[in-house]
Amino acid sequence: MVQAYNFLASWQLFPEKCDFQKGLAPKSGNYKIESIKNGHALSISINWVSLENQAFYSQYDMIPDDVHRPLENLDFANFIQASILNASTIQCQFFKDDQIVLVVTHEILQNGHLKLTQQGKDETANPFTNIEIYHKQMSVLPYASSVGSVAIRPTKEGVIKHKALSAMEEQTNMQLDQIRQQIELLAKQAQEIRKRKELSMMIYEAKLNFKPQIGQIYHLYEKRDGTHLLSLVAPQEWGGSGPFKQFVSTVRLLADHTWVELNEPI
Repeated sequence: MVQAYNFLASWQLFPEKCDFQKGLAPKSGNYKIESIKNGHALSISINWVSLENQAFYSQYDMIPDDVHRPLENLDFANFIQASILNASTIQCQFFKDDQIVLVVTHEILQNGHLKLTQQGKDETANPFTNIEIYHKQMSVLPYASSVGSVAIRPTKEGVIKHKALSAMEEQTNMQLDQIRQQIELLAKQAQEIRKRKELSMMIYEAKLNFKPQIGQIYHLYEKRDGTHLLSLVAPQEWGGSGPFKQFVSTVRLLADHTWVELNEPI
């Protein structure tokens, strides 16, 4: 079953990229596809956590040879017919009493994501299409999939996994949030240092008629010839930009000999 090789993985759901005409996208989901029976069949296992934090689990096997076969483990269907349409598409048809109740199309997209399209009819016989997008996981941890069209019963195994995964998710999210805050702080500090460096380069290239003192406040102007001049005179004392082209900024000299821009002229 070489054509199914790209599907063999544990796939993590993108809840925000789902498009559900029936039901609501789950809080999180995992869709696992494994090769079984010496590569002649595929095993599909689904774990998902609902928006109400209920854990669910379902599993079924299929042989993608376009043959009508009996199906166990699922209440909504009792037969399945699966086929490989091409190297990037596998389609499963689910039957109940010889009637197609659901068509699930698995498609590997160009960006490597898995697109799952479910097509069926709701309780009032109106057609619906649910679309789910997954990305491939490096690990095979079961971590929650679709709530839309398939009725899946909660299991003790699913509840146990949900509690453990919820604790894991809370801890790792907290740690990731701390790292994110540290990264944002470092990025902000780097931006401030870069801004001080650019301002300092401009000032040290400007005309200085005095020796600046650390901690003192000065005012930077652009002259009409495009050069800059540092002055003790504030814009309001000139009554504007004075004899210069324009006022640039009010600055202070720091102990490390860099200059920092002040928000308001003093």
